[in-house]
Amino acid sequence: MDYDLKKDSKIYIAGHSGLIGSAFVRFFEKNGYTNIFFEDRISLDLCSEADTFDFFQRTQPEVVILAAGKVGGIIANRDFPADFITQNLSIQLNVFNAAHKFNVKKLIFFGSSCMYPKNSSQPMHENTIGNGHLEETSIAYATAKYAGLQMCQALNRQNKTISFIPVIPNSAYGPNDNFDPHNSHVIAALILKFYEAKALNKPSISLWGSGLPKREFVYVDDIVLACIKILKIKLSMDLLPINIGVGEDISIKMLADKIKRMINYSGEIEWDSSKPDGAPRKLLDNSKIQSIGWKSKIDIDEGLQLTYKWFLENKA
Repeated sequence: MDYDLKKDSKIYIAGHSGLIGSAFVRFFEKNGYTNIFFEDRISLDLCSEADTFDFFQRTQPEVVILAAGKVGGIIANRDFPADFITQNLSIQLNVFNAAHKFNVKKLIFFGSSCMYPKNSSQPMHENTIGNGHLEETSIAYATAKYAGLQMCQALNRQNKTISFIPVIPNSAYGPNDNFDPHNSHVIAALILKFYEAKALNKPSISLWGSGLPKREFVYVDDIVLACIKILKIKLSMDLLPINIGVGEDISIKMLADKIKRMINYSGEIEWDSSKPDGAPRKLLDNSKIQSIGWKSKIDIDEGLQLTYKWFLENKA
């Protein structure tokens, strides 16, 4: 069943205060959508089936953006694997079941490039998910996300609809990222480290790993535009899941150098190779998303500047 996204569609954004959720809020408010709503985690516990079902029954959303979940970098994934798998599985199960019961027309589910095998051929095509061993540092999170992907596909097949739409954005970054020294992803972590090192006049900073792994970074506003495009077109089963990538990657070492120059830090970078690197490379095949007419607008240099500007205005 097709669904036409309208300016007055009832749109629930789960995870509205996070990196991706807040970007959807900005987009919908800027573009005149009049019926978006959300709840903070104190008012609504998506890990509770009863609370989730009650919320869906009361609000009757037509579109759900499922951007809620437990996320974090290598350290957090290493130290709290049980939290990552149980919280994400609980949220996914409760939201999917409520969305099905209360006839949500479209639900966007965010998978992760962590679902791809550790030694995937590059770029990584959607049909290779599940074909090999996962990267050890994020196996709990990746397992939960893979389960979510399979739940989307199963619900679509069983109900002969395309209501549950799994997308796989590569490493997201941008305004409202989590600039926490222990739980942040790489770009936010590096901005914070270099900013603090410059403020304290540190002669050097130590960064995890060798700096050799390559990553593909997607500015969060581009991810939103990709999802809006997906919500507005007629989908076929063979289009899902769908990667959201920019088509090029960069080594962590080169990324660190860019951020060092941007912040104007004059000290040295020391690489701690005793710390894990994670997967050697994670570049997504973006042929599916390009086939529907989407292309990223913000390159890494502009995206870093916009992210740093937001950091200075809100976190520094």
